[in-house]
Amino acid sequence: MTTSLPDPTPPPDRRNELAVIRTDLANERTLLAYGRTALMMAGTGGTLIKFFGESPDMLVLGILLLILGVVMFGTGIIRFQIKRKQISGRV
Repeated sequence: MTTSLPDPTPPPDRRNELAVIRTDLANERTLLAYGRTALMMAGTGGTLIKFFGESPDMLVLGILLLILGVVMFGTGIIRFQIKRKQISGRV
């Protein structure tokens, strides 16, 4: 008499649902990475302006980093929204 163990793999419907959840979470992690990068760029730009503002080169670099930080964050948000729509199947 043999006893069979239950199959540990979830049914196909559940696997697809879990794959969508994993993909959505990966999309959120990507947004957080964009946010961290943008914050680092803007923070570095602000620091350069605050401490080395007398130097024209550092002032330009600081302003450039501040602008790039804002652009980076905007890019992350736009990309997140586009991917979220693709994941949910609305595109």
